[in-house]
Amino acid sequence: MITIRVVSKSSGKPVSHTKVHLSFGGDWFGTWLEEYTNSDGDANFSTEPKTGKVIVSGSERYSGHLSGRVVVYS
Repeated sequence: MITIRVVSKSSGKPVSHTKVHLSFGGDWFGTWLEEYTNSDGDANFSTEPKTGKVIVSGSERYSGHLSGRVVVYS
């Protein structure tokens, strides 16, 4: 499982109800997964650890190895 925690850059608080995409294997022909953050700012993905990108509300926030919990700022 991969958990993405979205935190507000200005307030430092978790951001709830925000769309998070994970992209694996390329921009157009790869795999895309989508979840929304919960009240703790966490979006939980049932997938194995791997290299990919985190996109929050349409903006790339992280690129690299994804495993466990990854914190990104929006």
